[in-house]
Amino acid sequence: MPVPGYRLPSWEDNSPIVGIPPTPDHWGHTRVTITGGNGHGEEIPLTDFSGRAWPAIFLQDGASGLDMPPMEVFSDTSPNLDGGWFRSTSASERPIMLPLYLYGVDRRTLLKLKRKLSRALNPKNGYCLLRFTEGDGTSRYITAYYKGGMEGNEGVDNAGFTWCRYGIQLVAFDPWFYGDRDVMAEWKTGVGKVFLKGAGSPFLPLDVSKGTISSRGVPVFNPGDIEAWPIWEIEGPVRSFTISNQAKQKVGITPENPSADLIASGETLTIDTRPGYKTIRKDNGENFWPKLDVNPSLFHIPAGESKVNVQMNPGASSAVLRLKLSPRYETY
Repeated sequence: MPVPGYRLPSWEDNSPIVGIPPTPDHWGHTRVTITGGNGHGEEIPLTDFSGRAWPAIFLQDGASGLDMPPMEVFSDTSPNLDGGWFRSTSASERPIMLPLYLYGVDRRTLLKLKRKLSRALNPKNGYCLLRFTEGDGTSRYITAYYKGGMEGNEGVDNAGFTWCRYGIQLVAFDPWFYGDRDVMAEWKTGVGKVFLKGAGSPFLPLDVSKGTISSRGVPVFNPGDIEAWPIWEIEGPVRSFTISNQAKQKVGITPENPSADLIASGETLTIDTRPGYKTIRKDNGENFWPKLDVNPSLFHIPAGESKVNVQMNPGASSAVLRLKLSPRYETY
């Protein structure tokens, strides 16, 4: 038998409609722009076309690759057993296709639009920044490189004297979207300063005791869809520190002389856990990798609420601990 489904009532039905249908929120159209030159070039709007006589580049129906990125799923099989079993998964680079239409009031304006777009897309000038802004002002962006689609086709369905269309092909090697707002928090010995709050509770409420900061099971809230890689900053004076998560992954430094300052007053140690960076340096450029405790792990912060353990032994005066992370999203 067919799968039962719900049929919306129509005016031909004799029975009255039960309940009050929801009222949709007023929502403006999504604004899309593209910026070349590693995001520092001219921002080109793709959805601001306002009339038939206005020269513009605008996005047509049929864009693809803007929701979930493609995923690689790894598994194992056995010749003696049916099926297989899951091992791991990871997101692949994201292909994006943008059908663009260029319209000029005359030939000169069309040529100008072509050149502006080609300069923005040329990967020799860096990546493109593709930004989506919703009606409520929420904005997310993704970085991608041009692969093809603007080679040109002078067929009657693809180009005219004052217009042309392209199927622009991009590839995002980092397949995730980012927001404009980073998560930031800061604490001092004796004083807690909160910059962001989670669901009804302060973001990272750090219990501070006199002399040594010691907090077990500190709540951390990542508002993104997937894990994010934090940047920790420790401002001295600090004699030792350890930052760990519930999986027993940790990063810290315990010097041989616990009475001496590891990070002096006025100095800052930055622990950058982001892929492609993975650095631990003081603000004067000194590399602190050789000083790390055994088996260090620059761990990520999972999506949602999790817990982090922080132990920090400050020096003679107040020390500062800061956290910064950029949430990542599956779609715009």
